Amino acid sequence: MVDLFEGLYLIRVLRPWHENLSKRQIKVPKLYVRDSGILHALLGIRSTGDLVSHPKAGASWEGFIIEQALRLFEPDDAAFWATHNGAELDLVLFKGEHRFGFEVKINPAPRISPSMRTAIKNLRLDHLWVVHPGDASWPLDVSITALAAKDMFRMHKEDLLTAYRTDSGS
Repeated sequence: MVDLFEGLYLIRVLRPWHENLSKRQIKVPKLYVRDSGILHALLGIRSTGDLVSHPKAGASWEGFIIEQALRLFEPDDAAFWATHNGAELDLVLFKGEHRFGFEVKINPAPRISPSMRTAIKNLRLDHLWVVHPGDASWPLDVSITALAAKDMFRMHKEDLLTAYRTDSGS
């Protein structure tokens, strides 16, 4: 049934990324409903008020942003990454020889987490963007940027490398 729903583009099956790392990694895929309107209807969410107070609001936002990032950046490959110790990254995009991470936060003022630093180091990411619903984008660190979703929506796939080069000073 999952294969049928995936083939009909109703769900996205995001497979885990795993390499020969010293950490025990999660190897079970994540499933996302590709259309947030369908997800909200299935969850009985009928208004913005229902959505913001719903326990699945964060998961809905995550699925929406992941779908948009995949559409915008057209990566060569994509996955998520998680370890049994709790380190995780919502989306890893592979573009040429580059690796980019995306962490999705519903909080409009995200901060760096130990999990993000672990992901940058262990996955050898070129850059990590923390996508949030706030109004502004700003650097959190030399290799981590808080990216307002509205700014991400204005980006093109070429902007991924340009933004990385600008942020990292390469």
